[in-house]
Amino acid sequence: MKCPECKAELKEVRVKVHGAKQQVTSHQCPRCEYFAFEPESATQVLQELRETPLRIEQRIIKLSGERLGLYLSKHIVQSLGLKKGESVYLSVPDKRHILIELG
Repeated sequence: MKCPECKAELKEVRVKVHGAKQQVTSHQCPRCEYFAFEPESATQVLQELRETPLRIEQRIIKLSGERLGLYLSKHIVQSLGLKKGESVYLSVPDKRHILIELG
């Protein structure tokens, strides 16, 4: 496969993507800075990343009487479309997990 910019032979490289187990195939030019990702492998890695649950460390930072408060980052609030005053449902399936379901 030739580089569309300088016509040099492209080198096939497997690229590690942070957060994905699979790698993406990239075609890179050793002469100029051109590179392109193979569509099929890029699509597979994007799908894997979409299916990976989001994990963000949160700190319990508020104590009111006998209750602890947990604040969610603005990114979580925005991505879920949460609004002030909305109800959520909490369940505790075991001693290491708290499940929050949107109302």
